[in-house]
Amino acid sequence: MNLPTEIVEMLGQTLAKVVPVTIALALVFSVLAHFWACNPGRPWWRKRELVTDVCYWFLVPLFARVFRVGLLVLGAALVFGIRDADELIAFYDNGHGPLSTLPLWLQAILFLVAADFMMYWLHRMFHGGGFWKYHAIHHSSEDVDWISAARFHPVNLLLGTIGVDVVLLMAGISPGVMLWLGPFNIFHSAFVHANLNWTLGPFKYVVATPVFHRWHHTSREEGGDTNFAGTFPLWDILFGTFRMPEGALPDHYGVDDQSSFPREIIGQLAYPFRK
Repeated sequence: MNLPTEIVEMLGQTLAKVVPVTIALALVFSVLAHFWACNPGRPWWRKRELVTDVCYWFLVPLFARVFRVGLLVLGAALVFGIRDADELIAFYDNGHGPLSTLPLWLQAILFLVAADFMMYWLHRMFHGGGFWKYHAIHHSSEDVDWISAARFHPVNLLLGTIGVDVVLLMAGISPGVMLWLGPFNIFHSAFVHANLNWTLGPFKYVVATPVFHRWHHTSREEGGDTNFAGTFPLWDILFGTFRMPEGALPDHYGVDDQSSFPREIIGQLAYPFRK
Protein backbone atom coordinates (compact mmCIF):
# COMPACT_ATOMS: atom_id res chain seq x y z
CA MET A 1 0.00 0.00 0.00
CA ASN A 2 1.47 3.41 -0.99
CA LEU A 3 1.60 6.50 1.22
CA PRO A 4 -1.37 8.44 -0.27
CA THR A 5 -3.59 5.35 0.09
CA GLU A 6 -2.47 4.88 3.69
CA ILE A 7 -3.25 8.53 4.48
CA VAL A 8 -6.71 8.29 2.91
CA GLU A 9 -7.39 5.11 4.87
CA MET A 10 -6.21 6.80 8.08
CA LEU A 11 -8.51 9.76 7.46
CA GLY A 12 -11.43 7.43 6.77
CA GLN A 13 -10.83 5.56 10.03
CA THR A 14 -10.67 8.84 11.95
CA LEU A 15 -13.92 10.13 10.47
CA ALA A 16 -15.63 6.83 11.22
CA LYS A 17 -14.81 7.40 14.90
CA VAL A 18 -15.59 11.12 14.98
CA VAL A 19 -19.13 10.92 13.57
CA PRO A 20 -20.74 8.67 16.24
CA VAL A 21 -18.85 10.49 19.02
CA THR A 22 -20.15 13.82 17.70
CA ILE A 23 -23.73 12.60 17.66
CA ALA A 24 -23.43 11.27 21.22
CA LEU A 25 -21.90 14.48 22.57
CA ALA A 26 -24.50 16.61 20.79
CA LEU A 27 -27.33 14.65 22.40
CA VAL A 28 -25.79 14.60 25.88
CA PHE A 29 -24.94 18.29 26.06
CA SER A 30 -28.20 19.38 24.43
CA VAL A 31 -30.13 17.68 27.22
CA LEU A 32 -27.84 18.88 30.03
CA ALA A 33 -27.79 22.50 28.80
CA HIS A 34 -31.60 22.49 28.62
CA PHE A 35 -31.74 22.03 32.39
CA TRP A 36 -28.46 23.57 33.61
CA ALA A 37 -27.41 26.27 31.12
CA CYS A 38 -24.76 28.70 32.32
CA ASN A 39 -25.91 31.28 29.78
CA PRO A 40 -29.58 30.64 28.82
CA GLY A 41 -30.70 31.63 25.36
CA ARG A 42 -29.38 30.44 22.02
CA PRO A 43 -28.81 26.63 21.90
CA TRP A 44 -25.56 25.36 20.42
CA TRP A 45 -27.12 24.46 17.05
CA ARG A 46 -28.14 28.11 16.59
CA LYS A 47 -24.84 29.60 17.73
CA ARG A 48 -22.96 32.13 15.66
CA GLU A 49 -20.19 30.64 13.51
CA LEU A 50 -21.56 27.10 13.89
CA VAL A 51 -20.30 26.15 10.42
CA THR A 52 -16.81 27.34 11.41
CA ASP A 53 -16.83 25.20 14.56
CA VAL A 54 -18.15 22.15 12.70
CA CYS A 55 -15.28 22.49 10.21
CA TYR A 56 -12.75 22.58 13.05
CA TRP A 57 -14.51 19.70 14.80
CA PHE A 58 -13.94 17.36 11.86
CA LEU A 59 -10.66 18.71 10.48
CA VAL A 60 -8.67 18.90 13.74
CA PRO A 61 -8.78 15.13 14.51
CA LEU A 62 -7.59 14.41 10.95
CA PHE A 63 -4.80 16.98 11.20
CA ALA A 64 -3.78 15.80 14.67
CA ARG A 65 -3.57 12.14 13.70
CA VAL A 66 -1.53 12.73 10.54
CA PHE A 67 0.96 15.05 12.23
CA ARG A 68 1.23 12.98 15.42
CA VAL A 69 2.18 9.92 13.38
CA GLY A 70 4.48 11.96 11.12
CA LEU A 71 6.33 13.53 14.04
CA LEU A 72 6.72 10.17 15.78
CA VAL A 73 8.25 8.70 12.62
CA LEU A 74 10.55 11.72 12.25
CA GLY A 75 11.50 11.59 15.92
CA ALA A 76 12.35 7.90 15.77
CA ALA A 77 14.56 8.48 12.75
CA LEU A 78 16.40 11.52 14.14
CA VAL A 79 16.73 10.50 17.79
CA PHE A 80 16.87 6.71 17.67
CA GLY A 81 18.06 6.08 14.11
CA ILE A 82 15.05 3.91 13.26
CA ARG A 83 13.83 4.17 9.66
CA ASP A 84 12.51 0.74 8.75
CA ALA A 85 8.70 0.55 8.83
CA ASP A 86 8.53 -2.77 10.70
CA GLU A 87 11.12 -1.58 13.22
CA LEU A 88 9.14 1.61 13.76
CA ILE A 89 5.98 -0.36 14.52
CA ALA A 90 7.85 -2.65 16.90
CA PHE A 91 9.57 0.32 18.58
CA TYR A 92 6.38 2.20 19.40
CA ASP A 93 3.94 -0.70 19.68
CA ASN A 94 4.33 -1.30 23.43
CA GLY A 95 6.49 1.66 24.33
CA HIS A 96 10.18 1.39 25.12
CA GLY A 97 12.61 1.88 27.97
CA PRO A 98 11.80 1.98 31.71
CA LEU A 99 8.39 3.67 31.34
CA SER A 100 7.07 0.86 29.15
CA THR A 101 7.64 -1.68 31.97
CA LEU A 102 5.10 0.04 34.21
CA PRO A 103 1.49 -1.23 34.34
CA LEU A 104 -0.60 0.38 31.60
CA TRP A 105 -2.92 2.05 34.13
CA LEU A 106 0.08 3.69 35.82
CA GLN A 107 1.46 4.83 32.47
CA ALA A 108 -1.95 6.37 31.73
CA ILE A 109 -1.91 8.31 35.01
CA LEU A 110 1.66 9.50 34.42
CA PHE A 111 0.77 10.55 30.87
CA LEU A 112 -2.34 12.45 32.01
CA VAL A 113 -0.57 14.32 34.83
CA ALA A 114 2.63 15.08 32.88
CA ALA A 115 0.71 16.19 29.78
CA ASP A 116 -1.58 18.45 31.82
CA PHE A 117 1.40 20.03 33.62
CA MET A 118 3.20 20.73 30.34
CA MET A 119 0.01 22.01 28.72
CA TYR A 120 -0.58 24.40 31.63
CA TRP A 121 2.72 26.17 30.92
CA LEU A 122 2.30 26.00 27.15
CA HIS A 123 -1.18 27.49 27.57
CA ARG A 124 0.29 30.38 29.54
CA MET A 125 2.92 30.81 26.84
CA PHE A 126 0.20 31.11 24.20
CA HIS A 127 -1.37 33.96 26.13
CA GLY A 128 1.67 36.17 25.66
CA GLY A 129 3.97 37.64 23.06
CA GLY A 130 3.81 36.43 19.49
CA PHE A 131 2.03 33.21 20.41
CA TRP A 132 -1.30 34.86 21.28
CA LYS A 133 -2.23 35.47 17.63
CA TYR A 134 -2.44 31.68 17.16
CA HIS A 135 -4.32 31.01 20.40
CA ALA A 136 -6.71 33.91 19.80
CA ILE A 137 -8.49 31.65 17.31
CA HIS A 138 -9.66 29.46 20.18
CA HIS A 139 -10.83 32.48 22.18
CA SER A 140 -12.67 34.09 19.27
CA SER A 141 -15.93 32.21 19.85
CA GLU A 142 -18.61 34.45 21.37
CA ASP A 143 -20.91 31.48 22.00
CA VAL A 144 -18.74 29.03 23.91
CA ASP A 145 -20.24 25.55 23.85
CA TRP A 146 -19.14 21.93 23.61
CA ILE A 147 -18.43 22.15 19.87
CA SER A 148 -16.09 25.13 20.50
CA ALA A 149 -13.57 22.68 21.98
CA ALA A 150 -11.88 21.94 18.63
CA ARG A 151 -11.41 25.54 17.46
CA PHE A 152 -7.60 25.60 17.37
CA HIS A 153 -5.08 26.92 14.88
CA PRO A 154 -2.74 24.17 13.54
CA VAL A 155 0.31 25.97 14.99
CA ASN A 156 -1.36 25.96 18.41
CA LEU A 157 -2.00 22.23 18.05
CA LEU A 158 1.54 21.41 16.88
CA LEU A 159 3.18 23.29 19.75
CA GLY A 160 0.51 22.14 22.19
CA THR A 161 -1.30 18.83 22.42
CA ILE A 162 0.34 17.15 19.44
CA GLY A 163 3.84 18.14 20.55
CA VAL A 164 3.21 17.01 24.14
CA ASP A 165 1.82 13.66 22.97
CA VAL A 166 4.86 13.07 20.76
CA VAL A 167 7.33 13.96 23.53
CA LEU A 168 5.70 11.56 26.02
CA LEU A 169 5.38 8.71 23.51
CA MET A 170 8.99 9.17 22.45
CA ALA A 171 9.95 9.11 26.14
CA GLY A 172 8.74 5.52 26.19
CA ILE A 173 5.09 5.52 27.26
CA SER A 174 3.03 2.96 25.35
CA PRO A 175 0.60 4.26 22.71
CA GLY A 176 -1.87 1.87 24.36
CA VAL A 177 -2.58 4.56 26.96
CA MET A 178 -4.38 6.48 24.21
CA LEU A 179 -7.10 3.83 24.20
CA TRP A 180 -7.82 4.82 27.80
CA LEU A 181 -7.16 8.53 27.67
CA GLY A 182 -8.52 9.30 24.19
CA PRO A 183 -12.23 8.96 25.10
CA PHE A 184 -11.68 10.80 28.40
CA ASN A 185 -9.86 13.70 26.74
CA ILE A 186 -12.51 14.10 24.05
CA PHE A 187 -15.38 14.04 26.55
CA HIS A 188 -13.69 16.27 29.10
CA SER A 189 -12.67 18.86 26.52
CA ALA A 190 -16.27 19.05 25.27
CA PHE A 191 -17.51 19.07 28.89
CA VAL A 192 -15.48 22.09 30.02
CA HIS A 193 -16.62 24.08 26.98
CA ALA A 194 -20.27 23.04 27.39
CA ASN A 195 -22.86 25.67 28.30
CA LEU A 196 -23.34 24.35 31.84
CA ASN A 197 -23.43 26.11 35.20
CA TRP A 198 -21.69 23.24 36.96
CA THR A 199 -18.91 23.97 39.44
CA LEU A 200 -19.03 20.52 41.12
CA GLY A 201 -18.79 22.15 44.56
CA PRO A 202 -15.58 21.21 46.42
CA PHE A 203 -14.49 19.09 43.45
CA LYS A 204 -13.84 22.33 41.56
CA TYR A 205 -10.35 22.13 43.08
CA VAL A 206 -9.85 18.60 41.75
CA VAL A 207 -11.03 18.64 38.14
CA ALA A 208 -11.71 21.40 35.61
CA THR A 209 -15.42 22.20 35.23
CA PRO A 210 -17.48 24.19 32.70
CA VAL A 211 -17.67 27.30 34.92
CA PHE A 212 -13.93 27.09 35.68
CA HIS A 213 -13.06 27.07 31.98
CA ARG A 214 -15.72 29.55 30.90
CA TRP A 215 -14.05 32.18 33.11
CA HIS A 216 -10.93 31.56 31.02
CA HIS A 217 -12.88 32.50 27.88
CA THR A 218 -13.93 35.89 29.25
CA SER A 219 -12.00 39.13 28.67
CA ARG A 220 -8.56 39.45 30.23
CA GLU A 221 -9.96 41.86 32.82
CA GLU A 222 -12.69 39.40 33.87
CA GLY A 223 -10.57 36.26 33.99
CA GLY A 224 -9.16 35.49 30.55
CA ASP A 225 -5.65 35.21 31.99
CA THR A 226 -6.64 32.69 34.67
CA ASN A 227 -7.65 29.00 34.79
CA PHE A 228 -5.08 27.71 32.32
CA ALA A 229 -5.25 24.06 33.42
CA GLY A 230 -6.94 21.66 31.06
CA THR A 231 -7.78 18.92 33.56
CA PHE A 232 -6.35 19.63 37.03
CA PRO A 233 -7.00 23.08 38.61
CA LEU A 234 -4.19 22.21 41.03
CA TRP A 235 -1.71 23.88 38.66
CA ASP A 236 -3.67 27.14 38.76
CA ILE A 237 -3.93 26.95 42.55
CA LEU A 238 -0.19 26.31 42.93
CA PHE A 239 0.88 29.05 40.51
CA GLY A 240 -1.65 31.73 41.45
CA THR A 241 -3.91 31.71 38.40
CA PHE A 242 -7.05 30.11 39.86
CA ARG A 243 -10.31 32.09 39.57
CA MET A 244 -13.78 30.93 40.62
CA PRO A 245 -15.66 33.92 42.16
CA GLU A 246 -18.37 32.78 44.57
CA GLY A 247 -21.94 33.28 43.38
CA ALA A 248 -20.98 34.62 39.94
CA LEU A 249 -21.14 33.11 36.44
CA PRO A 250 -19.26 34.24 33.33
CA ASP A 251 -21.45 35.55 30.51
CA HIS A 252 -19.36 37.39 27.88
CA TYR A 253 -16.79 35.69 25.69
CA GLY A 254 -14.51 36.52 22.76
CA VAL A 255 -11.38 38.57 22.01
CA ASP A 256 -10.65 42.27 22.28
CA ASP A 257 -10.81 42.90 18.52
CA GLN A 258 -13.94 40.76 18.11
CA SER A 259 -15.63 43.10 15.61
CA SER A 260 -12.76 42.77 13.13
CA PHE A 261 -11.92 39.11 13.79
CA PRO A 262 -12.53 36.66 10.88
CA ARG A 263 -15.59 34.48 11.36
CA GLU A 264 -14.93 31.79 8.76
CA ILE A 265 -12.27 29.08 9.11
CA ILE A 266 -10.09 30.16 6.15
CA GLY A 267 -9.84 33.70 7.46
CA GLN A 268 -9.03 32.44 10.93
CA LEU A 269 -6.29 30.12 9.69
CA ALA A 270 -4.73 33.04 7.82
CA TYR A 271 -5.24 35.53 10.69
CA PRO A 272 -1.90 34.96 12.56
CA PHE A 273 0.10 35.47 9.38
CA ARG A 274 -1.54 38.83 8.69
CA LYS A 275 -0.74 40.19 12.15
